[in-house]
Amino acid sequence: RRCVQETVSTQSTWGLIMVEKVFKSPIAEPMADEKLSGLLLKMTHKLAKDKEQVRRGVKEVIKSIKRKKAAGGIVLICGDISPIDVVSHLPVFCEDNNIPYIYIPSRDELGKACRTKRPTSCALLVAKESFKNLEKFKQIV
Repeated sequence: RRCVQETVSTQSTWGLIMVEKVFKSPIAEPMADEKLSGLLLKMTHKLAKDKEQVRRGVKEVIKSIKRKKAAGGIVLICGDISPIDVVSHLPVFCEDNNIPYIYIPSRDELGKACRTKRPTSCALLVAKESFKNLEKFKQIV
């Protein structure tokens, strides 16, 4: 079952007020607020320059966690995934392996931040020692 939340966005270029529907899954807790979500997406975009630092998609994230390549990283899970069963096992799996996770509002934005044309349901961020903003990344995690 999906929860629907309606929000009114700003005026469009033609002066019309647009109402958009945002889907949020009932299990999407803890959800990042706008500020933290923006910060995480910017960090994802910077990390995505090197393909070894970002794993996207449920299969790749699970594989990386099982192979112990996720130490010191964070998992971003999208809160607008339908059906929920696609990502419902990820929070439990992350908790079992002591990896922090957080839900973000949009899979489209996460896909763009990962430098792909497709929406992404989840992503694992692991910063290398050579990453410029490593201190900021460690503060977030």
